[in-house]
Formats: sequence, structure tokens, C-alpha cells
Amino acid sequence: MFGNQPYIVAQKVDIRSFFSSKTSVSMKREDKIDPFVSGNKFRKLKYNLLEAKRQGCDTILTFGGAYSNHIAAVASAGNDFGVKTVGIIRGEELINRIQGNPTLVYAKEKNMQLNFITREDYSRKNEPDFIQSLVEKFGVFYLLPEGGTNEFAVKGCTEILTETDQYFDYICTSVGTGGTIAGLIEASLPHQTVLGFSALKGNFQKEIVSEYTNKTNFEITDAYCFGGYAKIDSELICFINKFKATTGIPLDPVYTGKMMFGIIDLLKTGYFKENSRILAIHTGGLQGISGMNQLLKRKNLPQINL
Repeated sequence: MFGNQPYIVAQKVDIRSFFSSKTSVSMKREDKIDPFVSGNKFRKLKYNLLEAKRQGCDTILTFGGAYSNHIAAVASAGNDFGVKTVGIIRGEELINRIQGNPTLVYAKEKNMQLNFITREDYSRKNEPDFIQSLVEKFGVFYLLPEGGTNEFAVKGCTEILTETDQYFDYICTSVGTGGTIAGLIEASLPHQTVLGFSALKGNFQKEIVSEYTNKTNFEITDAYCFGGYAKIDSELICFINKFKATTGIPLDPVYTGKMMFGIIDLLKTGYFKENSRILAIHTGGLQGISGMNQLLKRKNLPQINL
């Protein structure tokens, strides 16, 4: 699947059910690239897989949580690409809950070797001594950081934008580890503003972005993180369900749902210049909805419509 460059054309999104504006909103459905290696995950993995092959590594090791889009994508891509994958999973208690977790079940089906560690050990994932202990356990591997952000990931994400996107005034994306927005900024034109909606509290990703691009035509806001990573409430769930019902476009609750909620709220408050053209990047992540619905059910919250 990595032999061909996917060409995704932006489509106009009818947001009149939420807000009527002269400002146009379009979306790049990067989620349609693949059900599991979708959106920014495809972009981040493309050049990393090629680099692993160049180095002669037959194993990729990476990190993630229980419902990680990254873990699912690496497992799927590795299986298709013919390399072994190892997933270091946060939370040793999950070892007895694999069957109830759609993401981990899928990763195992794609032949990923799952290794569950304590949260304390997981916090050491970037320490050389800890990495060495993993080498001693699993042998030589190609190390892919949590979320997949590195120079090869950023290079892949620059390919999200094409010549047909030069007419947009704003490029909007959800932000996790910062690799996707860094690639978009690097590929953007001087007249464009890249607006990132952080899925986590804070905008620490600015420092990460500065490692990969010298451009400054961007902003990152955490005003729509809904309290932090993977935290959602009834308001966001209702928004996601209404958005799908009125536009036909599914959103995930961790990233793209928060981004679109933020875009529409900023439209209402007059942030965007009148008659401007907004491009939202759908970064995928839909595989995580089933797992999130399990958590929502336990909390007696509404379900996200699949």
C-alpha cells in the first residue's frame, strides 16, 4: 500500500446546521486512505518503513496506550510491509483485558507482539538505559517513538497538501505529538495560517514544531481539548453525532471531533476573516471509536454513532 501516493481532494462541508457563514469549510478525507493505516498514520509511517527497510531492520518497536491509533496502524502496516512489530503498551493490568479491547485484539491479529509495562516504566520510554533493556529483550529493532513523530514522519505529512490546496487561507488540523502540524506548516504557503487544535492540555507542541520547520505561520490552541487527552463529554458526543448525521462525515472523539468543534466555535466568534477559505484535515482515528464507546457505556454517557 505504500507504493502509491494517495491523492485526496478536498471536499466542501455543509455546516449550515451549525452556523451560517460566508466563510467556506472544506475537508481532506485522509481517513479514507485505509481503515487502520489512515490519515496522518499513513503519512507518518510511509518513510519510516522505507527507512527501516534501508537499514535492514526486520522489526519495528513502538509505544502506545490501550486504544492507540498508532499501535493499530503500526501493526497493520508492518503486517502488510512484511516486518515484525512490537508494541510496548502502557498499563500492565491490560494483559488480562486484551479480548475486551478492539484495538489490542486487532493488533494481535496483525501479528504484533504486545508487551505490557507499568506506567512508571512507560514514563522512561525515552531513556537510553530503558531502550537498551528493550534491545536485550527483543533484539535489534527500528525504534518508532510514541505517536510516530520524527523527521521521516514530518516528511510524510508534508505530502498531505498539494498544489490544489494553495487557494485555502487556513489549514486546520488536530494536534497530538506535533508531527502532523509540523509537516503541514513546512508545506504551507506564506499567505496561509496553519491552525492546530491540541487534543491535550497545553501547547507544548510548539517546541516540537520548531525542531522541524523555521516557519512561524501557525497557532496551536488547547481551548477545545475538553479537559485533556481522550477526555470527552456529552456535548462533544452530541456534536460528533450531529456532524455525521448532517454531513455524512464520521469524526473521532480524541482528535478530529475536537478540531471540528473548535472550527465551528471560532466561526461563531468571528476568528476567521469573512469570505476566507478553511481546509480541515481529517487525520483518521476512527478505529478507536469502538473502544471509546465501551468507556462511555461504563460512564453512562451517550454512544458515538458508528
